[in-house]
Amino acid sequence: MGETPRLIATDIDGTLLRDDRTLSPHTAAVLARISAAGTPVVLVTGRPIRWLKLVYEQLAEPLPAVCANGAVVYDPVADEVLRADPLAPELLAEVARRLRAEVPEVSFAVEIVDSRQMRHEAHYPLRWDADHDAIRAVETPEELLAAPAVKLLARAGEQDPDAFVALVAGALQGLAEATHSSYSGLVEISAAGVTKAAGLAWYCARHGFDSRDVLAFGDMPNDVPMLTWAGRAVAVANAHRAVLEVAHEVTTSNEEDGVAAYLEKVYGVG
Repeated sequence: MGETPRLIATDIDGTLLRDDRTLSPHTAAVLARISAAGTPVVLVTGRPIRWLKLVYEQLAEPLPAVCANGAVVYDPVADEVLRADPLAPELLAEVARRLRAEVPEVSFAVEIVDSRQMRHEAHYPLRWDADHDAIRAVETPEELLAAPAVKLLARAGEQDPDAFVALVAGALQGLAEATHSSYSGLVEISAAGVTKAAGLAWYCARHGFDSRDVLAFGDMPNDVPMLTWAGRAVAVANAHRAVLEVAHEVTTSNEEDGVAAYLEKVYGVG
């Protein structure tokens, strides 16, 4: 397997967490032991900052995170955003214009204030945290697009996620990045060049690591840039076919502590 990786980067949902969004005590213990031994662990996720608390509560200590598919790099100890790369309002407006022309029934939400807050159109379907203080509907489309957003979210009813991403990417023609991390037809849009790979690369450069030092885990298409960039890429067994195609190796599923199982093999912990 070559040299032991110097940094671990892992996706959260579908990779580190089980399907019920809990972290197994075993996985938490393995991560804690590896961190304590001096190998940094970084969470790399599509999640906004406000969704990290539920993960940190299950870890021995909060881990640094690349959030919003690479748009935000977050230090949880200082509660500080180290870097943010949002879509500017004029770019948001152009993206929205193109998508409304292509998909008339589309509805939008935005992650703003470095993903600490969310704004959404009244008809945008909220799936998880609709009652959160940080989330509210806007009165007008102009209000939705008025502030820089680290992520624009687009839905148009139930869609095949791969086909919908292809449609959105075609409409945007390189103006912004389009990806997905779920099976519900949600497309996640970031500024051009903003991916999990870009956010992680910035973090690694800041701390003296390069791509060949990194062992990365993932399960969904938004993980593909990171897995392609990392020196060693591992898919969990439940991963999307696009991830299985680029991974160097496959571990067991998220339900079977696949990340922990692989780390135990590489680092000799358990």
